Amino acid sequence: MTQSNKFDPVADGRRVHDTVLAGGIAIFKADVGYAIVGHTEPAIRRIYEAKQRSFSKPCGMFGSYDMFLEVIDIGERARDFVRAVIFDHQLPISIVAPFRANHPLFRDVAPFVLSNASKAGTMDILMNAGPTHDEIARRALETHKPVFGSSANRSLTGSKFHFQDVEREVVDCAALALDRGPSKYSNERGLGSSIIDLRTFRPVRVGIVFEQLQQVADKHFGIDIPSQVDAPTS
Repeated sequence: MTQSNKFDPVADGRRVHDTVLAGGIAIFKADVGYAIVGHTEPAIRRIYEAKQRSFSKPCGMFGSYDMFLEVIDIGERARDFVRAVIFDHQLPISIVAPFRANHPLFRDVAPFVLSNASKAGTMDILMNAGPTHDEIARRALETHKPVFGSSANRSLTGSKFHFQDVEREVVDCAALALDRGPSKYSNERGLGSSIIDLRTFRPVRVGIVFEQLQQVADKHFGIDIPSQVDAPTS
């Protein structure tokens, strides 16, 4: 564990990316909560084991708007919505949308990892989640070495916004674990990022800044994002 009251979040992003490229696991602070990430198949498998997470639940990719433009196959209105959320309103967002599996970004990703980070031809990408996250995403796109993972917590226990709340089993699996104080969007309910399916503009998960995302969609694009996640069908 590395802890400091004074740190460089961009340098942290470089350290995280270097760690996962070397086959390790890293824990870092994002605005939407502490995250745990890897790049290789063994790392992703260890993350799932430590979190006690079902492999039926895909992990996400840590990305940027530039990455989104390159790898996501979606219409202009959805692209403009994401741009407005990130740049005009400075909000974090996770999206689900069809992705270009043949993009060079994924060329060297292990088949297991790519399969585990996607579902039915779609991928979840987190964007605009703080300077460390943004540097990880920038380097991932620059090097064509993406980073995958999820919240740093045991599955179904809620996102963790203080390093000391991350369960020991999760911390112990990481080669690099950075204690950087409270996350920006700390909340008592343990809500993670809001996830919007850009094909339908329906929520996959109602989370952080969800009402603001609804307002951006309605005010600027005439899009009604419902407040409830669709119940699973049998």
